[in-house]
Amino acid sequence: MTTVTPLDPAEAHRLAALALAEDLAGGTDVTTLATVPAGLTGTAEVVARADGVVAGLDVAAAVFAERLGSAGHVTTTARDGDRVRAGQVLLTVTGPTRELLTAERSALNLLTHLSGIATLTARWVDAVAGTGAVIRDTRKTLPGLRAAEKYAVRCGGGSNHRMGLRDQALIKDNHVLAAGGITAAMRAVRAAYPDVFCEVECDTLDQVEEAAREGAVLVLLDNMDVATTTAAVAIARRHGTRTEASGGLTLAVARAVAGTGVDYLAVGALTHSAPALDLGLDLHS
Repeated sequence: MTTVTPLDPAEAHRLAALALAEDLAGGTDVTTLATVPAGLTGTAEVVARADGVVAGLDVAAAVFAERLGSAGHVTTTARDGDRVRAGQVLLTVTGPTRELLTAERSALNLLTHLSGIATLTARWVDAVAGTGAVIRDTRKTLPGLRAAEKYAVRCGGGSNHRMGLRDQALIKDNHVLAAGGITAAMRAVRAAYPDVFCEVECDTLDQVEEAAREGAVLVLLDNMDVATTTAAVAIARRHGTRTEASGGLTLAVARAVAGTGVDYLAVGALTHSAPALDLGLDLHS
């Protein structure tokens, strides 16, 4: 189990309310109202249908709590960051059956999505284990879900890059073009925001040399092959600059890239392409 900084409970409740509002849209669950007798109480279990890493149990619990209120009781039997096996019970909820089933899909949508991110992240972390390289995410997240998705990355053993545009500066190719070069862009950032951490994207070894010589703390090595990445790392190290590989990364090449000595692998796929982890809810009347 990976110990991670927890998701803010207020964020979990915000997502729960948002998901339920979208599902109900001011109306009612017509199927459940028609088929489930009023006053019926039931117990349901959220069960893993596949092996993976779980994330978002507090979010799922918040969905059930939002709908069931004081009439419901939720118990988690796993913890976020746990590696779970198919058939394992992750959460048990008891309460009015109508309300429980109304909340089912909202809870599972969030839980399967976040667990999918955690599971994919863990695969990347496993792929580079022992190299010293850290797997981390990007800003390629869904609007409104960034905090939760980045939390899921942490559950999978990864690390977070900046949360938003105000957290740190990342000088990319278009910024370089607009500013008139890497050195000009770096100096402009320092002049405007002297206390803000600044990272520089580099496409060539000459750019790595320029950024490192100018005092960059971290350079992003964009779409470089293994041989070029190795050379870039050597240049950066001479100046005490850290390195991050990004672009064109796959699990098949992750270990080779990590073996170049880069400090980080930035993987947008952790959040924008993670398949949902297969989980289901089984009702016991």
